[in-house]
Amino acid sequence: METYSSIVGFFQNGGLFMYPIVLVLAAGLAIAIERWLYLTTTQVKSNALWGEVTPFIKAGKFNEAVAVTRQSKVAIATILTYGLNRIKTARRRDDIEKAMEESLMEVMPQLEKRTHYLATFANIATLLGLLGTIIGLIRAFTAVSGANPAEKADLLSASISVAMNTTAFGLIAAIPLLLMHAVLTTKTTELVDSLEMASVKFLNTVVERRGEEPAA
Repeated sequence: METYSSIVGFFQNGGLFMYPIVLVLAAGLAIAIERWLYLTTTQVKSNALWGEVTPFIKAGKFNEAVAVTRQSKVAIATILTYGLNRIKTARRRDDIEKAMEESLMEVMPQLEKRTHYLATFANIATLLGLLGTIIGLIRAFTAVSGANPAEKADLLSASISVAMNTTAFGLIAAIPLLLMHAVLTTKTTELVDSLEMASVKFLNTVVERRGEEPAA
């Protein structure tokens, strides 16, 4: 109960700038949760689809593979569909590779979507905290200027303590947002790397069936 009272008192003493910081933190958490769920689901579905399509590709049953990839909207399905459709008209490995690179550029914005907002929100939370503290200090010095000289020191120290609450809360909001941004960026990079690896495996399998030399 004392902890709850301390938190409520800390928030109330921070002033009006505590509320926009809360909104920024809530928006950042919502984006982080949505992105984490999306990236995790995409990774799981991509792995499952790759396992389902691989036997068809190795057997040269490209029509069956296309039938599977077209039914899915996962990132790897889009990439493989581009590659499988290009096989019918492409004469060289480079033609198929360019088509798959184009599809990867198409899906990457979906993977990176909204993640950059977390870093922006972290900066906004920090700046709001500093702004709230500066305004609080201005008010504190203004109020103390007309006080009894014997009470000035005590009033000023109390006012400064209250004003610093917004900076503290801004940092409390910014630090986890930055951490979540780093985690999601790493997760996105790993997913993109896995898609690129799947593309290389696909290309190597196709060229091996054609009797060409696969890339390393």
